[in-house]
Amino acid sequence: MGDSTKGKVGLEALLTPDNCVLILIDHQPFQVSGVQNVDPTLMINNVVALAKGAKAYGVPTLLTTVVEERGGYLIKPLQDVFPEQKPIDRTTINTWEDQRCVDWVKKSGRKKVVMAALWTEICLAFPVIHALGDGYEVYIVTDASGGVSKEAHEVAIQRMVQAGAVPLTTWVFMSELQRDWAREDHAADLTEIILQHGGPIGTNLAWELQLLKGSGVTKPGV
Repeated sequence: MGDSTKGKVGLEALLTPDNCVLILIDHQPFQVSGVQNVDPTLMINNVVALAKGAKAYGVPTLLTTVVEERGGYLIKPLQDVFPEQKPIDRTTINTWEDQRCVDWVKKSGRKKVVMAALWTEICLAFPVIHALGDGYEVYIVTDASGGVSKEAHEVAIQRMVQAGAVPLTTWVFMSELQRDWAREDHAADLTEIILQHGGPIGTNLAWELQLLKGSGVTKPGV
């Protein structure tokens, strides 16, 4: 395996509840108001689902904001997932330049760092590129992030991928953590998150569960 694919292929390249941390950056009212590449309602739905998934599987999660007295406190549905956690409020645009955030990751002992942020082209791209340079494997959740334009979001993703980041989406993250429906410890948690945030998939699942309930059949996670 060449150096260009090292760490990016094979079973060890996949995320597990025990090998990664999640950092959610600057999901604040001011930043949300500037998101133009996607419906902000959908982005909020995704980042809340992402946070719930991380919590369900026990993935250490850090919340952080930038100058909250101007940009606003973390959006309520996201804060409600971790009501006991006070986000680290920074002055640095680049989260990886705030030593408190870097120390939090170091203390976890994990080398795979998953990030989502507003805005993609700045508050996601800067720490991703910086953390990659420090030897971390960085994964970016594109649908829980947003940019000030479609071009800004997409160009930022290209830039991060060229630097070595791995893009994925919210439901891929949770599916990667679950991996096998026979693992029943968290299957019911994932099912509930799908019902709450899965849109048409959640609607289809609700119908399937109703049919199973009527038939008396049960499956892992149901």
